[in-house]
Amino acid sequence: MARRPDEEYDYLFKIVLIGDSGVGKSNLLSRFTRNEFSLESKSTIGVEFATRTLQVEGKMIKSQMWDTAGQERYRAITSAYYRGALGALLVYDVTKPTSFENVSRWLQELRDHADSNIVIMLIGNKTDLKHLRAVATEDAQSYAERERLSFVETSALEATNVDKAFQMNLSEIYRRISKKSLSSDDPAHANIKQGKTLVIGAEEVHTNKACCSAS
Repeated sequence: MARRPDEEYDYLFKIVLIGDSGVGKSNLLSRFTRNEFSLESKSTIGVEFATRTLQVEGKMIKSQMWDTAGQERYRAITSAYYRGALGALLVYDVTKPTSFENVSRWLQELRDHADSNIVIMLIGNKTDLKHLRAVATEDAQSYAERERLSFVETSALEATNVDKAFQMNLSEIYRRISKKSLSSDDPAHANIKQGKTLVIGAEEVHTNKACCSAS
């Protein structure tokens, strides 16, 4: 059976979304992959993932994005999902200072579990809630510069900068791949060209949920 056009790609990149619960990771993901937003979205349990294929510098890149649960009790089961990730979006809520304060903790966890060459972007989400803003753009920008992270503010509700954030992350991954910054000897990246990071199944699906027991 012939593959559908959306299954034809040159590279498969795994990207993880991390950050506190309620910062809007799931809605960023659904806005980017399905152009959908839900005010009724519930907290992610375990891990969810979605895919989207787009062109980056003349190559078809299939991005496989993992939305990790922000709740403390799920962090132990999600740490394994950092393995093989080439990019990360570290999300906080511009109306919740605590979610920005916790960025350092998430960044440390990412650096403890992920590849040292992972491409990290800091995202300040929910810019549509202008009257509730509690984290200044300048503060986040300064933090990102200190930690050598790229930075952008988004609104999943208004679809502001959502595509830009993902595309910037994917473009930087591709640039590093092209320059062979990621070791070709690393088994986590050995099958990038063949797109074998994960077997999704016989049929292409846009969203899947993977829940793990704590046993």
